[in-house]
Amino acid sequence: MNKIAKAFANNKKVLIPSITAGDPNLEATKELIIAMEEAGAGIIELGIPFSDPVAEGEEMQKSAGRALAAGTTTDKIFAMLKELRQETQIPVVLVTYANPIYTYGCEKFFENCVECGVSGILVPDIPYEERQELLPYCEPRNIALIAIITPNSRDRIKMIAEEAKGYVYAVSYYGVLADDVVEARVAEMVEAVRKVTDVPVAVGYRVRTYAEGKAMGSLADGIIVDCRIAEIIEKHGAEGAPNIADYVKKMLNAMN
Repeated sequence: MNKIAKAFANNKKVLIPSITAGDPNLEATKELIIAMEEAGAGIIELGIPFSDPVAEGEEMQKSAGRALAAGTTTDKIFAMLKELRQETQIPVVLVTYANPIYTYGCEKFFENCVECGVSGILVPDIPYEERQELLPYCEPRNIALIAIITPNSRDRIKMIAEEAKGYVYAVSYYGVLADDVVEARVAEMVEAVRKVTDVPVAVGYRVRTYAEGKAMGSLADGIIVDCRIAEIIEKHGAEGAPNIADYVKKMLNAMN
């Protein structure tokens, strides 16, 4: 059983904070991950900042911009993760785009993932049909390639879920500019996944309020929170860890 599976097995519901590595700096990122784990987070999604994050909302785009301005690079992220592993073994899922992986070199990228104890990878611009581009690097290293489904996936959900590893990321919105969580549609997505696989379902993308956490927690095995954390970092910078830890605690209570 890998770390992601253990996280879901050991918790009633799993809270997955998603942050950008290097926002506001990498030392703060390491401290924040530890603080969020202590507050109850079960898995961390860690974004590699990219100059063209097309699948992100405004808050996460700004977060990536701050991280890049701070000089964050993929090599520095891996170095930070190696340091992190001296203090915690919390499962980490890297969130990135295809371009940074290919530019870095697939073999080197995934070997570094192994050395840093990365449990999974989420690549929004690699669709299901092109997953074979990365699976040969992931599967031998026991790195889960996280599947993504959306309210528009419809008949594709069964096909995607059957091959899912780690957890299924269920997007709660129709698009990056949507304003409301589509609760009924999320329920349909979760039900469709559970018909074909026992792989857990985590609902994410701009889930920010405790009311949304409670609603999504009643439907899925976990929730992913990102934009509210990015807003706290924007406001408080490197001093924001206590505020974020408080948010994580309250969100975990709401979803359970």
